[in-house]
Amino acid sequence: MIDQKETLLQVIGNFLLDGTVEDVYPYGSGHINDTYRLVMRQSGGTRRYILQRMNDSIFTNPVGLMENIVNVTSFLRKKIIEKGGDPERETLNIVPARDGKSYYKSQDGSYWRIYLFVEGTTSFDRVEKQDDFYQSAVSFGNFQRLLSDFPAQILHETIPNFHNTVDRYAKFQEAVKLDPLSRAQSAEPEIRFIEAREAETHILCDKLARGELPLRVTHNDTKLNNILIDNATGKGICVIDLDTVMPGLVLNDFGDSIRFGASTAAEDETDLSKVSCDLELFEVYVRGFLAGCGGSLTEAEISMLATGAKLMTLECGMRFLTDYLLGDSYFKIHRENHNLDRCRTQLKLVADMEEKWQEMEAIVARCSKQ
Repeated sequence: MIDQKETLLQVIGNFLLDGTVEDVYPYGSGHINDTYRLVMRQSGGTRRYILQRMNDSIFTNPVGLMENIVNVTSFLRKKIIEKGGDPERETLNIVPARDGKSYYKSQDGSYWRIYLFVEGTTSFDRVEKQDDFYQSAVSFGNFQRLLSDFPAQILHETIPNFHNTVDRYAKFQEAVKLDPLSRAQSAEPEIRFIEAREAETHILCDKLARGELPLRVTHNDTKLNNILIDNATGKGICVIDLDTVMPGLVLNDFGDSIRFGASTAAEDETDLSKVSCDLELFEVYVRGFLAGCGGSLTEAEISMLATGAKLMTLECGMRFLTDYLLGDSYFKIHRENHNLDRCRTQLKLVADMEEKWQEMEAIVARCSKQ
């Protein structure tokens, strides 16, 4: 355990919780924050919570981050109540600190928060059956629909330029030029592949700047494991991990889900013959996402869903390659050339999407009419 139990107990004591601590232990598979499940003994039984120490080296403005989460979850709570839903299960609920803030800052400068634990749910790290992927699509689409009239511009950028593809390309070019570890030669084909698509990196940013695509509240980490699936109904009920919620484009959220969930191989697969975009899973996600959005997307957004999938995959490939060239300082690696392998899977996925482009566009058009 990263923290001694007495430290955790001291932190817990600074939140407005009823009862006494029965147990607290590490929980989940996340790699960013330190996460614990907290069990409180209360009159009539026990209640569970999620305790987290926020990673303020990655999220350098934890106060702004928590302000985002408070604003978004409060807005969601009102919408859920209006629709007759259960706000304690359908959105994250923050337990306030004793000073009334949404977080507690400990003496060593660490930032902590507590959420209610959503009982009777499961999250999945990979797509085990199509319906789980469909449910995640509906859930992320519903997240968009509920927040479609939220003023996205008031949110903080928790990671500036996170999905600014033009900025990502500029950083990639700089890494190629610097080449501090003389690795560019080993990645020559990948560098040329990305450079040949420079013009495409401008597409979404330029359309946003011209007002052709709306600025929306985006989640920015739309993996399957950030949806809680109800154990009783099998339906996705709650979007979690809101640390990267900020202003952005819905196409980025959609695209990241496809990049991760519709690929036929692991993100770091070394046998590129195994890597392709599964069109059946692509269609499953398009159907679910549009159903969840419930008519809240513009025609321009719908028409560019496939573009979002391709550009998010290209952007991720650029990010892996940039990190490889600069010495693997951002993404954790577990073997030599790990980030180069990750880059290659993404670029193979881009190439496969290009081969299947007409089919992807036809799927979007067909699903948008259903």
